[in-house]
Amino acid sequence: MSNADFLKGDYRPATTLEIDLASPERFVNRELSWLSFNWRVLEEAENPRVPLLERLRFLSISATNLDEFYTVRVAGLRELSNEGNTTPGLDGRTPAEQLVVIDQDARKLMARQQRVFVDLQAAMAGENIHILSQDQLSPEDIAYLDDVFIDQVFPVLSPLAIDPAHPFPFLPNEGFALALQLERPSDKRQLRSLLPVPAQIDRFVRLPAEDGHRFLPLEELLLLNITRLFPGYKVKGSCAFKVLRDSDLELEDEAEDLVREFETALKRRRRGEVVRLKLSAGAPGALKTLIMHELHVNEDTVVEVDGLIGIADLGELVLDARPDLLWPPFSPRVPERVQDHDGDMFAAIRQKDMLLHHPYETFDMVVRFLTQAARDPNVVAIKQTLYRTSNKSPIVEALCEAAEEGKSVTALVELKARFDEAANIRQSRRLERAGAHVVYGFLNYKTHAKISTVVRREGEKLVTYTHFGTGNYHPITARIYTDLSLFTCDAKLGRDATKVFNYLSGYAQPDGLENLSISPLTLKKTLLRRIETEVEYARAGKPATIWAKMNSLIERDVIDALYAASQEGVKISLVVRGICGLRPGVKGLSENIRVKSVVGRFLEHSRIVCFGNGHKLPSKRAKVFISSADWMGRNLNRRVETLVEIKNATVKAQIVSQIMAANMADVAQSWIMNADGSFERAAIEEGVFAFNCHRFFMENPSLSGRGSAGASDVPQLTHTDD
Repeated sequence: MSNADFLKGDYRPATTLEIDLASPERFVNRELSWLSFNWRVLEEAENPRVPLLERLRFLSISATNLDEFYTVRVAGLRELSNEGNTTPGLDGRTPAEQLVVIDQDARKLMARQQRVFVDLQAAMAGENIHILSQDQLSPEDIAYLDDVFIDQVFPVLSPLAIDPAHPFPFLPNEGFALALQLERPSDKRQLRSLLPVPAQIDRFVRLPAEDGHRFLPLEELLLLNITRLFPGYKVKGSCAFKVLRDSDLELEDEAEDLVREFETALKRRRRGEVVRLKLSAGAPGALKTLIMHELHVNEDTVVEVDGLIGIADLGELVLDARPDLLWPPFSPRVPERVQDHDGDMFAAIRQKDMLLHHPYETFDMVVRFLTQAARDPNVVAIKQTLYRTSNKSPIVEALCEAAEEGKSVTALVELKARFDEAANIRQSRRLERAGAHVVYGFLNYKTHAKISTVVRREGEKLVTYTHFGTGNYHPITARIYTDLSLFTCDAKLGRDATKVFNYLSGYAQPDGLENLSISPLTLKKTLLRRIETEVEYARAGKPATIWAKMNSLIERDVIDALYAASQEGVKISLVVRGICGLRPGVKGLSENIRVKSVVGRFLEHSRIVCFGNGHKLPSKRAKVFISSADWMGRNLNRRVETLVEIKNATVKAQIVSQIMAANMADVAQSWIMNADGSFERAAIEEGVFAFNCHRFFMENPSLSGRGSAGASDVPQLTHTDD
């Protein structure tokens, strides 16, 4: 089956697997599935259809992803294993068993990253972009680097001797250092030392070049100047190493002050147990032994790197100065309907519901929605969830401005947004100083829902304008994450959103939600009920179809419900970017389920589910939902998430016949999942057009954002039935 067959409704012949279909073997291991996703990211770094520096970016992303995977997921499994926990995961493997297979696959992945880097470095040299070593420097280069070292590097260095009076220093998570074995020729005195490589300085030092670009890794510059740091000594041996530490946070069950508890926990994160030590291959034995002893690690934790340590830093070399080696420039669109109303978001929303598809439609509209609300004298109240924000967030700026203008502003700040906790604490303090009501939700549940409400006085009544998003209120990530923003002044959705905010601030469970389901209360039940409804249609001989798109699918009950639906004849097509614990196309289990992953220029992040409702998809009569939640245990059972039913006909058509149909039809960026959990890149025949959904979205405006020109000339990939 080709990827194009996804849109046609074709399914592969079922695969017979030698497994017990009633056992945990029916699930794919979560961690190996994540590693499989990161392999797909890395393979984009080898894709000749991707511009050269974008390939370098993919390589950097794959390394960053893997480091985070170790500091969070592997760290958690190690802790469980060290405590003797033998509770099996979804696929039946214990924590210790999972660590073994993770280590095997991750080592292969890291070795492949180094081979890809060698290939890309050669290709970059062909484009006159050079990463040099010491022996490639000219006398002029060395003279130039002398000044760079003295003026820009030397003031922030802290060379550290290691002896009984100077114990081995602490290196934080992602700490990178040189270990040195030194000797003083005058008296043969030996000295061991550590030279932390400062993270505050760019990893690659730019050298003058008449034509092209030349760079020297910072550690090479340090080695070139060791005698300045240790006068009278010579280097007898050296190695570089990088430390990854446990970065998951633990909280006391009862924290009197949640903010203060998180500030303390962030300091603990820096001192977490070492979960991975990357070390230069061929490091002197004495230095290796010293580092391992002082960091309390064994050989299983050590990865000897034959190449560049810190592949993630290569993102610095994605040069704006070489646009010919980057994706063609793209400027997100301003929706025509907003332009028709001279930028007035409230007027545009009053006309009818509007769904924006980011980054193709600019995230600035979300910012404008809140900025306009802050400055509108008729707006009396704003409520907002904040999960991830940028350091200088325009969203927070607008909320502060509104509070300072005397409006009632309530901000739900999620302190448990991993790796963004510190930024969120700073934002919450700022909001409080401006006069906003800041609440932190639940101690046991993360608030991952993306909701804004603006209450505006219009005549003698109050009208609630609501925004529901599938992604974060983060203007930086919104440039590369594909997400959906629904703007509406539908009274039912306004009431639903207000009840959710009351739940978050006052712990009062919402009663009688009309168009909204939330986890951990009703979202999972709604999904399971809709899946069962499709089963009932199949049993009645009617069309039964499910289309869904998400980042991860790992929740046991949902997967089993999909398996059961497949066995009843429900046709299920899933677009899962990352983790997928479901095995598609298995005889006797999942013949009617197919799974694909789209990995390309933009990071797929929107969550959508469409149920045929007794009709073939796409259909005007489908039940269509957008959500903040992936289908994972944490999202459905331990977070506050939203599932919004789409009732507006134009928005529904946009989701089903444009967004979902394009994802199903994509060939250029797609991978098909096999029953064994592996993925195969779509076969692209020479000379045959390969549909690219990202390009389609860049070139075609979305239906609901169209203004006076109407939507009739906007391409749809399919026609909805009656």
